[in-house]
Amino acid sequence: MLIHGFTQTRRSWSFVAEALFGAGFEVVAVDAPGHGGSRNSRVDLWGAAQELIEAAGPATYVGYSMGARMALHAALAAPSSVQRLVLLSATAGIDEASERSERRASDEELARALERDGLEAFLGRWMKNPLFSMLTSEAAAISDRLDNSVDGLASSLRLCGTGSQDPPLWNRLGELTMPTLVVAGALDVKFTALARRLAAAVGPAAALRLMADAGHAAHLEKPAEFVAVLLQFLIGNPSP
Repeated sequence: MLIHGFTQTRRSWSFVAEALFGAGFEVVAVDAPGHGGSRNSRVDLWGAAQELIEAAGPATYVGYSMGARMALHAALAAPSSVQRLVLLSATAGIDEASERSERRASDEELARALERDGLEAFLGRWMKNPLFSMLTSEAAAISDRLDNSVDGLASSLRLCGTGSQDPPLWNRLGELTMPTLVVAGALDVKFTALARRLAAAVGPAAALRLMADAGHAAHLEKPAEFVAVLLQFLIGNPSP
């Protein structure tokens, strides 16, 4: 099960999905709630987790950024369905209540700007975020991101933004017993620190991989290397 990030669609995983399929894995890539063909789904992170579980059932759940938050919620909500967990550029939430409130307000401002200015203008500004500075125009796949809707993305910001993880899930990570891989691009300083914290909080079930010369969207910047990391984890941790 492959779960994309904010403003993407299931097609963002095309290279990874084809490589996994070629290696003999059955692959399900979904449009996350509020995105693509799921643009009319209005659910929070726990609701998104339930939709993912219903779509894939027992599987390895691989999530990137927003998709990683959804995958993490799925693992806590239905550990029997999440046989293995892969979290790329992930967080378990913002610790301080005041910072969570500020992030929710920031996401609300983004949602209003999206509703005011339209999808194309919003994406033009969104993709200038330093998180995506290492993406080529091909990897950024703006045409694919334009297959979203204003209402769907605005809902996603409000219901599934980082500030919506309230309370954060850091103190629940020790509940995870399935093999877990935490990945970050080594050049993404913020998420590298979060990845180290995530892996340590999960404990013995977790492995940490920092991809050299990669940033936030490591799977898009260095897709072949990400697939190699992923396959090494899958082969070393066969599903039940």
